[in-house]
Amino acid sequence: MKKIVSLVAMAMVAASLFAAPKIKIGIVNNPPSESGYRAANVKDFESVFTKKKGYNVKTYYSLKNDEQLNAASQFITDGVDYLLLSAAATDGWESVLKQAKANGVKVFLFDRMINVSDDLYEAAVVSDMAKEGATAVNWLKSQNLKEYKVIHIQGAMGSDAQIGRTGALDKEFKAGTMKKVVQQTATWDEAEAKKIVESVINSGEDFNVIYAENDGMAKGAVAALDEAGITHGVNGKVIVMGFDCNTWALNELLAGNWNYDGQCSPFQAAIIENMIKTGIMTKKFINQEKGFDAKTITKADVEKYGI
Repeated sequence: MKKIVSLVAMAMVAASLFAAPKIKIGIVNNPPSESGYRAANVKDFESVFTKKKGYNVKTYYSLKNDEQLNAASQFITDGVDYLLLSAAATDGWESVLKQAKANGVKVFLFDRMINVSDDLYEAAVVSDMAKEGATAVNWLKSQNLKEYKVIHIQGAMGSDAQIGRTGALDKEFKAGTMKKVVQQTATWDEAEAKKIVESVINSGEDFNVIYAENDGMAKGAVAALDEAGITHGVNGKVIVMGFDCNTWALNELLAGNWNYDGQCSPFQAAIIENMIKTGIMTKKFINQEKGFDAKTITKADVEKYGI
């Protein structure tokens, strides 16, 4: 019996010695509490990069760029094989990515671009945030309103999503084709967005468009409208626009309570994993996305595209 136990023990030791080494991955991301989009994005990475599939994963979540920078630097020091990054802000990353390159750590960007030379990362799997903004603004212009009086609620300033979704609207403000009633960040937060709209309502200034850079902020804005008895959505006084295509937000379009929602795909992990496994890189892989109009959206669209 002792001999059998000894043989089993030896076999287990041998198996552990010859087991495939774990692939060490550091993921720096925004926290899932940021938004419905981010919760889906975090879940996507958790479902793809698992222990069962041979990954040893460390994660760090923050909305602050300096905290993300420190975490990324520590992951590099810890000897990860890959650093996967969704940056809180576009600037400030050059030195950390140079550190990664010097240490043989391969970097993949996801969700958002950053301002660095493209030789500092393997690939970027991202949304075209500027196109998202342009698609939304072109839709708004197609409504042919007599005048556009816009409450613009921005996301976290300096992030790729905020810069992209702001750009096209800023062009209209500068051209004088739309009026900027207020332009203020709510940092993706629903409650802060509600406060911004409440402040405008209390000031008595007129408006007929709310352009919120994510669904959560659009939801907060609508709460302020409802409390003030201001109609919105299809046939309402105020056009409501959001981004990300959360299922609940698309249902608001389907019900006619909102007017527009811009798609932003949170699913990037499997694409990155395939690049790691095959070694075949697409330097900039851009998710194909579109916008949805309350007048044409269907239940099938909600089921297919809602996150």
